[in-house]
Amino acid sequence: MRVNYNPMDRRYDIDWIRVVVLGLLIFYHAWCSFMPFAKLIYMPQNKDFLFNMGIPMSLINIWRIPILFMISGMGIFFAMQRRSWKEMLKDRNKRIGIPMVFGFLFVGPLVIFFSLLYYKEELVWYPNLNHLWFLFNILIYFYLLLPIFTFIKNRPDNFIKKTLQSILSYRFGIYLFAIPFLLEALVVDPQDYPSYANSLHGWVLGLICFITGYVFVSLKDYFWNSLNRVKGISLLIAFSLYMFRFLFMELWAPNTFIAFESFNWMIAILGYSAKYLNQPSKRLRYLSSAVYPIYIIHMPIQYFFCLYILPLPISAPIKFFLLVLCVFGVSFTIYESMIKRVNWLKPFFGIKMKGS
Repeated sequence: MRVNYNPMDRRYDIDWIRVVVLGLLIFYHAWCSFMPFAKLIYMPQNKDFLFNMGIPMSLINIWRIPILFMISGMGIFFAMQRRSWKEMLKDRNKRIGIPMVFGFLFVGPLVIFFSLLYYKEELVWYPNLNHLWFLFNILIYFYLLLPIFTFIKNRPDNFIKKTLQSILSYRFGIYLFAIPFLLEALVVDPQDYPSYANSLHGWVLGLICFITGYVFVSLKDYFWNSLNRVKGISLLIAFSLYMFRFLFMELWAPNTFIAFESFNWMIAILGYSAKYLNQPSKRLRYLSSAVYPIYIIHMPIQYFFCLYILPLPISAPIKFFLLVLCVFGVSFTIYESMIKRVNWLKPFFGIKMKGS
């Protein structure tokens, strides 16, 4: 079945992926406090660990951040269809730049403050991006690639695009795009593949995903129809590779192995999302508006509740459940009661002010 695609149509499936993946981020960050490496990255650490949760996290973590970079590249393509390059600069500076600077000055320091409080160390206010490193990467990619993307936009029938469209006409043509992922894993050779933050691996892989996402959606029907053809096979490959890691390699594997597994998960997720999730809903409209502000504020909220939940004389699983519940509950409460309703706060969280 062929998919009819209009570049001006909103992709609700991409919105759903963003919402779900950023939701998973809260579970992941909460889990980090129940692992031995928590103190190494200055997260509050529980005395008892949740090692078994590493089994599903090992599946999720190899594609969770890469697919966010990929759909960010897709978002740039969609936004450029109705904006000039000057309008794009203005829009991205407002949408990403202002929240990033606000986070650097206030959100990141608050995270460190609560961490110092937890470990009973000297309190300082230290400007840093913390979990908002992702915004910095996205903004730099955008600045670097905007001239190239504008050039491509003004030449829609260029040779490279026609060549890639021809390749995607073949059933497994989309796997040509796995090559940069494999080369990055081979050349950069990260010590830990899911360690993306503030690393060369994260920078290079993020750039590859960002460009790939832009190129994918620029190929329009060729891309969506290719996804539709291979999504089942990609899911089978991804799950088989994961089970092989789980059963025979204690979840460890060479980086090229993990890179190929990650690519297949992303293709499968994009494919099945396009088939089942590309439709509007009131729930999606609300969550799409809420997810970015909640991403910005969730870490200081998590660290704050760690001060009170982690010392409790209860089991680690119950603590984890309480922590996740509190982070989601308070994050949505702050969004609903303050960020959504106080007009002058909106730009600091990437939301347009009323009347702008």
